[in-house]
Amino acid sequence: MISREQRTPFSEWWWTVDRVLLAAVIALMLGGVILSLAASPPVATRIGLDPFHFFNRHVMFLLPSFIVLIAVSFLSPLQIRRSALIVFAISVALILATLLIGPEVKGSRRWITLLGVNIQASESAKPAFVVLAAWLFSESARRPEMPATSMALALLMTLVSLLVLEPDFGQTMLILMVWGALFFIAGMRIIWALGLAGISAGGLFAAYLFVPHVAGRIKRFMNPASGDTFQVDTAMEAFSNGGWFGLGPGEGIAKRSLPDSHTDFVFAVGAEEFGIILCLALLALFAFIVIRTLSRAYASEDMFSRFASSGLAILFGIQAAINMSVNLQLIPAKGMTLPFISYGGSSMVSLAYGVGMMLALTRQRPRTEIDSLGNADAARGFA
Repeated sequence: MISREQRTPFSEWWWTVDRVLLAAVIALMLGGVILSLAASPPVATRIGLDPFHFFNRHVMFLLPSFIVLIAVSFLSPLQIRRSALIVFAISVALILATLLIGPEVKGSRRWITLLGVNIQASESAKPAFVVLAAWLFSESARRPEMPATSMALALLMTLVSLLVLEPDFGQTMLILMVWGALFFIAGMRIIWALGLAGISAGGLFAAYLFVPHVAGRIKRFMNPASGDTFQVDTAMEAFSNGGWFGLGPGEGIAKRSLPDSHTDFVFAVGAEEFGIILCLALLALFAFIVIRTLSRAYASEDMFSRFASSGLAILFGIQAAINMSVNLQLIPAKGMTLPFISYGGSSMVSLAYGVGMMLALTRQRPRTEIDSLGNADAARGFA
């Protein structure tokens, strides 16, 4: 047992971190291992790889992801801001490099290979962006004379412009929704929020008019007969086949033909083999993580910690909701992973970084420590 009397960094972390939230995240990770084992072997076999190629890599990425999650959860709010600034700067540089030298796949440039590892820099940019935007909004509330809101808008336009150039409209919409939520939480004028929503709608309409890839997905969603809807149709069949309790582990049919059964449509594979019961359990787990983080965030007296942890929870929840909605054919298809469940190294490590910051920002800290952090920020500024 770890005594409260011990004054080591680990004991202080253990007694201040939200252990229930940490347990929920670990449960989600373990669920991802099980579903990866269920969904990935047929995909690997179809493309001539070892049946457990994707499963082994999923587990391999899980270890550094967990290390990142725990290590980041030890950081103070000031250290989190600094790390977010560094991660965001590196991510932007990698996105620019991707646009210049990255391979084009299906009309998009989203990946770059460094030291033999494929990296999707937009994944790591998301949690860092949320933290920086939260810091700017908290500074705007604390020091009205600082043009922090304008800076937050410039930060948004920088990342959105890069994502549109890739193009990656799914991530773009996700970033806009999270920034808008932070904007609302920070108590900004509702007319500004409505203006942002109008601009976003206009951008989506422009993408529909001028980007064939986006137009095709929207048309197929509105009128399935207008194009190839094989993946979403197969996913819906999987839900129907699975029923409440599923066909049983390894008995799924959809994964034998779904090209993305281990990534975008792993939720459907889980539904077919383990039933709607599993889907509801996963939904409850995602909802618990988001609601638990939001409740801890609003109990915090530090404005930055409140905004940042809320934004990270919303980012986590919206990404999960988008993936599940695509599987259920509620929205047009998007290349969005299901957090800690879908296969993807960049996604998993970036999610671990974001959740680690959530755990760090929701740790129970004495008021004196919060006050000292605020005073230090006022004296030093962001740096």
